[in-house]
Amino acid sequence: MKAQLINTAMILSVLAINLSCSDKSGTTPIPVPEPSTEQAPSQPVSAAEPAVAPNTSGNPSLTLIERADCLACHKIDAKLIGPSYQDVAAKYTEKDIDQLAQKIIDGGKGNWGDIPMTPHEGLSKDDAQQMVKYILSLKK
Repeated sequence: MKAQLINTAMILSVLAINLSCSDKSGTTPIPVPEPSTEQAPSQPVSAAEPAVAPNTSGNPSLTLIERADCLACHKIDAKLIGPSYQDVAAKYTEKDIDQLAQKIIDGGKGNWGDIPMTPHEGLSKDDAQQMVKYILSLKK
């Protein structure tokens, strides 16, 4: 009985493999687009509202923030994934600049909820401090 069950399972397995690998000449192949030498006209893409208005002031601290991935999680005046910059500015003072700069470099979790802030290990301490000073300047 056990041998018969094993034989049946083997036959079904071989049958399934044969059917899946058989010639499919009766089916319609998936069309493959032909390469085009013409460029399609560019379509305007509707982008989401930027987290921060473009830096027209030339502020070097804001430029650092724009070049890092900060704007993926933070906005100036509204919570995105992380807290808004204005909420951070309301919670901390100038005495916290070194601590916050280190938190940007090391990453962290727990001060604003369970979602961790990713580390920015390639950022220098001076650049992180400049970013913090800019964020603290947004205090309402």
